[in-house]
Amino acid sequence: MLRTLTERSTGGEDKRRLILEAAVRVFARKGFHTCRVGDIAEEAGVAHGLLYHYFRSKDEVLECIFKETWADIVAAVRMVEETEEPARERLAGVAKILLRAWRRDPELVTVVVREIVRSPDLQNRINVIQEAFAAIERIIARAQADGEFRADVSAKLASFVFYGALEEVLTGWVLGTLGDGEQDVAAAERTVVEIVCGGLAPDRSAAAV
Repeated sequence: MLRTLTERSTGGEDKRRLILEAAVRVFARKGFHTCRVGDIAEEAGVAHGLLYHYFRSKDEVLECIFKETWADIVAAVRMVEETEEPARERLAGVAKILLRAWRRDPELVTVVVREIVRSPDLQNRINVIQEAFAAIERIIARAQADGEFRADVSAKLASFVFYGALEEVLTGWVLGTLGDGEQDVAAAERTVVEIVCGGLAPDRSAAAV
């Protein structure tokens, strides 16, 4: 999600990326509110002054992590939305994007869930987050128009139910209350998709999980 360093990056971009990646590790390990800017600088192996050259505060560091991560999520979800696959497969693709992120980068997911999604400041970020909800809603609404999904439920509410289930699974992994092995992740993807798509099936006999 946080874009990795490339050979084409400028030296300044390399340092900025180094700081962001270090901040993710520190926030995940110590928590945003209990860590210091110095902890991030030490983790990144840079001087405090250099960190302040790129970011005015640790709050700005966290905001940057949020914006870059969510931009990546929205772009990936939109790519899935634009395919011609059945709605069930597109929703399965969205589930994979969000849930498999845990296997790729659990520290980043921990920071996003614990310090951003569960933050009292979430209201200030809601416009950006709603872009992902809107893409899911469009997938469901299109399926309703095409007869893939039943049309007697709100596509908007269904999108919140779908995303909310995925978020709660991620929270369970962050808190250590759910198993998070590869088979557990695959089972979580399958379960959320089966329950939501089964409930949206026009033929209710197809709703069996």
